[in-house]
Formats: sequence, C-alpha cells, structure tokens
Amino acid sequence: MVDKKKVFVKTYGCQMNVYDSERMIESFQGKGYTQTDNINQADMILLNTCHIREKAAEKVYSELGRLKTLKAENPNLKIGVAGCVAQAEGQEIINRQPIVDLVVGPQAYHRLPSLIDKVHENKKALDTDFPVEDKFLHLPKRPLSKRGPSAFLTVQEGCDKFCSFCVVPYTRGVEVSRDPTRVVKEAKELVSRGVREVTLLGQNVNAYHGEFEGHSWSLTRLIEELSTIQDLLRIRFTTSHPNDMDEELISAFGTHEKLMPYLHLPVQSGSDRILKAMNRKHTSKSYKQIIKSLRSIRPDLLLSGDFIVGFPGETDLDFQETLDLVREVKFGQAYSFRYSARPGTPAAEKDAVPKEIAVERLHKLQALLTIQQKEVQSNMVGKTLSVLFEKPGRKVGQLIGKSEYLHAVHVVAPTELIGTVKSVKVVESLTNSLSGELLI
Repeated sequence: MVDKKKVFVKTYGCQMNVYDSERMIESFQGKGYTQTDNINQADMILLNTCHIREKAAEKVYSELGRLKTLKAENPNLKIGVAGCVAQAEGQEIINRQPIVDLVVGPQAYHRLPSLIDKVHENKKALDTDFPVEDKFLHLPKRPLSKRGPSAFLTVQEGCDKFCSFCVVPYTRGVEVSRDPTRVVKEAKELVSRGVREVTLLGQNVNAYHGEFEGHSWSLTRLIEELSTIQDLLRIRFTTSHPNDMDEELISAFGTHEKLMPYLHLPVQSGSDRILKAMNRKHTSKSYKQIIKSLRSIRPDLLLSGDFIVGFPGETDLDFQETLDLVREVKFGQAYSFRYSARPGTPAAEKDAVPKEIAVERLHKLQALLTIQQKEVQSNMVGKTLSVLFEKPGRKVGQLIGKSEYLHAVHVVAPTELIGTVKSVKVVESLTNSLSGELLI
C-alpha cells in the first residue's frame, strides 16, 4: 500500500487563521494528504501567516531560511506560504525564497486544490487575487470525522473601517458576510461531529449582515437561529468593533442563554485625540457607555480588550487617559502591544514615539491589566462555574475545560466527561487558569 503524502501546517496569529488552516487541511486531504505534527515527516510544509505583529514579513522570510536545510535534504519537499503575509508580499516571496512552491492569499483558499495540482507538476503556484465569487461556496465539504467539543466558525471576513494602523483591509479585503443558512448548516455539521461550542469569527464579526431571500440577518439574528440547534450548548463571537455594538446585540447577552458572558471588544486607547488619529470613529465616552449598557443587562460579563501603546503623537496625557479608562472599565483579560508601523498604512508615515518611552508605558499598562485579571480570577474562588470539558490535562486523571467566562479550568474528572458541561467549584486561582472540584 502506497503511503499517503503528509502535510505540516504551522499557523500564526488570530483564530481566523486557525479556522483557515483547518479548511486548507481539508483541501489537502482531498488531494490524498494526511496531516502530520512532525515537520521532518512532511511532504508539504505550509506556513499560514499573520501580518499583525511587528516585522511579520521578515519573520516569515527567516522561517523560510530555516526550512532551506529540510529542502536540501529532501528535494521533493514542497513549501507553501498562505495568509496575510502571502497576500501582502505575493510574488516577492518566491523571488526572495525560491524554495517556496506555493503562495496563496486568504481569499483564494477555495482554489487550493488546483494550486496543489500545479505544485505536483513541479510548477510554482501563486494566487493572491480577490475573487468575485464567494470562496465559502467553493471550499470542500467538511469530512464527517469526530472532533473536539469547541470549534471556530468564520461568518464574516474583511474590514471597511480602515483604522490608520491596520493592514487587514489590504490583506483580507472589504467586509463580506456569509450566507446565514450556510453558516447554520456548517454549525449543525460541526455539532453532529461532537462540537458543543462554536466561536463565530470575523475581522468585524458584529458587522455581520448575511443576506437570505432578500432579508438581511444581523449577528443577533444569526445567534438566535444557532441557539435552536439542540446539542449546541454555547455560542461566542470575536472580534467586535465598538461602532457595531448595537442595542440589539447588547440585549442578546440578556436574552440568549447560550450566548456566553464574555466579550472581546478592542478599545485601543483611552484618549479621544489618539482614537481620532487611529480613525477608530468611537470615543472613550461611547465605549464606556457600551460597557455600562452591557453590564446593566449582564452584570457578570467578563470584558476583554486590545490596547496599542506608543501610537504616533501619543503624549503622557494621552497615555494617562488610557490608564484612567482601564481603571474605570476594569478588564478581566486584555491584549496590549507597543505600536509598530505597518508599511502602506497611514500611521506608518507619522513620527513614532521613542521606543524607550513606549516600552515604559506598555509595562505600566500591562502591570495594571495584570492586577485586574488576577482580581477577576481571585473573585472566582468559591464560586460554582459551568465548565465544558475539552481535553485531558497534564496530570494523570485531570481534565481541562473552559468556563462560561473563557477561563481555563483544571479539574480531576473522568475522560468520559469530555464534551459535556458540568458544575465545578473553583478552589484556586492560578497564573492564567483556575483549579476546581467537580460537583456531583
């Protein structure tokens, strides 16, 4: 029996890239490949890249440089680059690293089977077009294999906001929403394979406006329909923009039991002056009003956010306003970064804040956010949480699951509970997780 070819996929960045990697693996499976976690056994290595972090493209080129050794040892090895760096760099990747056989952008994944055929013919394959057709209509049908209890489900792609620091509109394109009936069908297929929690994904997921039979579906309407799937126990969504957080969606946190009390809502800065320079089109006041409305409906809501420190023109006063917002709003989780320029974005043309000042500010912000995270976790001790068990833990007899607030929870429990939601009493707050006892 001839061994199947093996594909190794390395995924960088956001949850949408995780989803995209899953779909690309399915395309490879349709071409006779199996997935491997051992890069040394691979016949094809695919890097699914992200362009958000600093010097993202150069890091990809460095990774490709390290793969030269494997290519030299195995001339038949194929190497591909996908994702946002692939979209941004295109042919330049092949020009700089001739070992690369395949370059494919995020909007062309549905054409991956034909690109794989081209690679098998020892030809270079490149596709970074923004196609007219809906790629989701042409992606391969998901195989009906068993999978874990949690899954990502892309419902919206692209962005029309054009924040002055962000490359997403240039690498993912304009906002496009999937047909709601197809989203619901895919969710049902996932549930049939053991999924009990879905996280709806989009660059601006709450801008979702799917069309069906002449009617527009909001994200709230989509959540309402997904809630009718019997064995789907939990629904989440990410990432949201404050400008699309309407009253209907805010109210959904109080009316839809399956919608979990966790929200990732990036604010980026507490300074209205900086927010204007970022082209965010919301203010610190409007952001705080959204949070006030949410907590009036769901007082236990755990809020997560994003912050950029050292944005061009940021003064000590601007930074102080960010700290003030954090103290007032209180975040249970947050991601914070020092600003780094993205080529081609408007902010890249501005004078940067000196690195040492930006680093000092970032450390101050992260210290405050860490205090708030620890406080939220400590307040969980003694409480009973609902935990969806996902996989075995590192210790014998231990399972790891997620609470309704997205905390990782370690519990001594039998493996047959994987895929079920059980009540757990929290007994200890750890660095980035909780420890609990199963309640019978």
